[in-house]
Amino acid sequence: MQENTTETPLLPHPDSQQYAFFFDVDGTLAEIRDEPDAVSIPADVRQHLQALFTASSGALALISGRPVEQLDQLVAPLILPAAGVHGAEMRDGEGQFHRVTLPAQMAKDVEQTLAAGMEKLPGTLLEVKGMAFALHYRQAMLHQQHVLELAESVVAKHPELVLQPGKCVIEIKPRGKDKGAAIYDFMQQPPFAGRLPVFVGDDLTDEKGFEVVNALNGISVKVGEGSSLAKYRVKHVRDVYQWLETLQRHAALSSSTTHTNTHTKESHS
Repeated sequence: MQENTTETPLLPHPDSQQYAFFFDVDGTLAEIRDEPDAVSIPADVRQHLQALFTASSGALALISGRPVEQLDQLVAPLILPAAGVHGAEMRDGEGQFHRVTLPAQMAKDVEQTLAAGMEKLPGTLLEVKGMAFALHYRQAMLHQQHVLELAESVVAKHPELVLQPGKCVIEIKPRGKDKGAAIYDFMQQPPFAGRLPVFVGDDLTDEKGFEVVNALNGISVKVGEGSSLAKYRVKHVRDVYQWLETLQRHAALSSSTTHTNTHTKESHS
């Protein structure tokens, strides 16, 4: 990855009818917390998402390591297109739900192995997502190497699975599923098809998304520090909030202008 040293407080203001919008959640739309269950998205941010979703004719999706069910809870009462568990779960633009599953016995064996291993590492947390597993060590950084070794031992036994490192977490997920593949899949279907993609993310898991968006001549935005493939960068989650508010205003202004022009044409016809 290359280091993008250009901090860009004034991000582009893409036309809501020409672009498709994709947002990571933790560290992008929500501040990262020690406990995953403590994460929340402010009400005004959810309102901005709703406005942009409407202005873009539904071409807005969440792209996250969280299960879709959790994403729905975080943006309630909104029901948005979403790729959860890095694309292993997906609710497409037409509301159809798709999910990758693991063989039941395999999933049970992996969960038991991870639970036994994490129990020996105080302060760590195992999050079971059905077809994926997240090994959190934010509150037990001294166990980082032990968590990695545990995850590697499981993946070595199951070639269908792959590791996905993140911020103070190691995830185990189905091979071939990542945020880049999820964005690419969305871009092949309505209402995303034929547009240019915008993706905002903060973590190593988002780099695959940036790679795909860049290849499609879209807008990639990294939140926070660290090397990245993203073309733009902002420092904080609150910068994303401000940008969303600006996008909402631009979309509203564009809609108002279009309505006025249409009304004027009708008056002269």
